[in-house]
Amino acid sequence: MKVRDLVLFVIALIVLGADQVSKAWAIENIPLGTIYPILPPPLGDWFVLTHIKNSGAAFGLFPQLGLVFTFVALIVSFVIVAYYRSIPEGQWLVRFSLGLQLGGAIGNLIDRLRFGAVTDLLYVPPFPVFNIADASIVTGVGLLMFHLWRTSPKTPVATPDA
Repeated sequence: MKVRDLVLFVIALIVLGADQVSKAWAIENIPLGTIYPILPPPLGDWFVLTHIKNSGAAFGLFPQLGLVFTFVALIVSFVIVAYYRSIPEGQWLVRFSLGLQLGGAIGNLIDRLRFGAVTDLLYVPPFPVFNIADASIVTGVGLLMFHLWRTSPKTPVATPDA
């Protein structure tokens, strides 16, 4: 196995470990529905820890579709792993972004299977409460979009004749 083949799993394991450790800490130390300030004012107004359960998608969207998101996470995880080996040499940003997405998907999937909902704990107003898995998925998708934008063939824009 080549080093490039390990990138997906190493990044996914780092994200998964950080996500699960942070969620376990929140469950153990922050009562459900309460806020845990970690920074002094006024910085504390910009970042606090809290403990909520989220049955929906990232950032609390569509809470009634929890079971659907369980299956989506399973399918996405399998697709990422299956597609990964076909990524051409030198596509490190793609490999890294897919590792972030896979680790995040598995992290939230574990919560859904264990608890029926995802544990969220990071609150940075004005965003909804989220977790490391959510942040990794969003970052991975953003990096992938950036890569696609950066490497897409540039076509000249036709201008009308004057």
